[in-house]
Amino acid sequence: MDFDLNGGNKRVFNRLGGSNRPAAAAAAKGSRQEVCSYWRAGRCNRNPCQFLHRELPGPVSNKRVADESGFAGPSHRRGPGFNGSSSSNTWGRFGGNSRTVVTKTEKVCRYWVDGSCSHGDKCRYLHCWSKGDGFSLLTQLDGHEKLVSGIALPSGSDKLYTGSKDGTIRVWDCASGQCTSVLNLGAEVGCVINEGPWLLVGMPNLVKAWNMETSVDQSLSGPVGQVYSLVVGTDLLFAGTQDGSILAWRYNAATNCFEPAASLKGHTLAVVTLYVGANRLYSGSMDKSIKVWSLDNLQCIQTLTDHTSVVMSLICWDQFLLSCSLDNTVKIWAAVEGGNLEVTYTHKEEHGVLALCGVHDAEAKPVLLCSCNDSTLRLYDLPSFTERGKIFAKQEIRSIQIGPGGIFFTGDGTGQVKVWKWSTAPTTAMS
Repeated sequence: MDFDLNGGNKRVFNRLGGSNRPAAAAAAKGSRQEVCSYWRAGRCNRNPCQFLHRELPGPVSNKRVADESGFAGPSHRRGPGFNGSSSSNTWGRFGGNSRTVVTKTEKVCRYWVDGSCSHGDKCRYLHCWSKGDGFSLLTQLDGHEKLVSGIALPSGSDKLYTGSKDGTIRVWDCASGQCTSVLNLGAEVGCVINEGPWLLVGMPNLVKAWNMETSVDQSLSGPVGQVYSLVVGTDLLFAGTQDGSILAWRYNAATNCFEPAASLKGHTLAVVTLYVGANRLYSGSMDKSIKVWSLDNLQCIQTLTDHTSVVMSLICWDQFLLSCSLDNTVKIWAAVEGGNLEVTYTHKEEHGVLALCGVHDAEAKPVLLCSCNDSTLRLYDLPSFTERGKIFAKQEIRSIQIGPGGIFFTGDGTGQVKVWKWSTAPTTAMS
């Protein structure tokens, strides 16, 4: 269960039941140039088989691949900020050339999860937690009993902090992967972030602030109901609350306290996501809208109403705003003449989208992590939205956190935290 966030993979669990048989065994000499329908269904038991155990290559495209600008200047824990210039007409342009090859029913075998599957490689269901190239599972952290609602990894720290609806914060040692302490808060944790020496936790009717260097803690009162989202912008801490308000505090270094600074009104239902970028505060709500606030005067300068259900997550990439919703879409917003944001591209999923996170792969290419309420997390190249892999979980993934050295974390509805790492060498089709 060891993992090292500073580079070394002490114990890498990237072989979770995948077959090691060479490809040649699946396509014997003289095979017919037709794809085996039983292999597609994940239940061909002939070796060798007269049909192909691979997909036939698609038509060669002569289109030029769009320039993939990198994430520039991270402005928050879940993704990068605005910078650079990408052409909006490249969004989703090459999405049909997916790298993912389906070889089995895209569902994790529940008997394999319990350690009791007797079918081995012949099982029609997956014996792994992911599929796709370029990333692998390092380890999993067990301890929480309910949904993981927040993950924080302070820069330069050897500790990982996770919060859960079970009412606890768990502290993990990054070198050993062991839980070193548990803070019992007595109420559901709505979100967790860190800023400087402070660990900030959203809870019902308050925000809890711990100074990780001095162990001093403070309770910030004012929220009504659960605090679902926290973000820091300029010198202010913002909290999205259940009653639709966004509260702001300013840290006073002289008194070592957070002091109330403002209350932003406008949403009619709970504010579930906040993001800061380009001198703007963006808020997404259960009222299906996104509001854009100026950080200069804390006034709402635009309301976006294109989503038809709850806006679950917001991030910025390049000069674009990305939003996701339970309406099964990810929308890409770009500024038009006059500065207002308009939708420039809509990516559709089969299920509601719960969380977004922008990361770099091992080759520094931008990748969007997109969690859906079918208990999967999809990985897409940007800006093409070409699918490059998928992560599976026992229940929906609500928390995603980026770490150093190509590490990223996911937390699901069962309370399980998984640690993943990008790899420079391609992994197997099911890693």
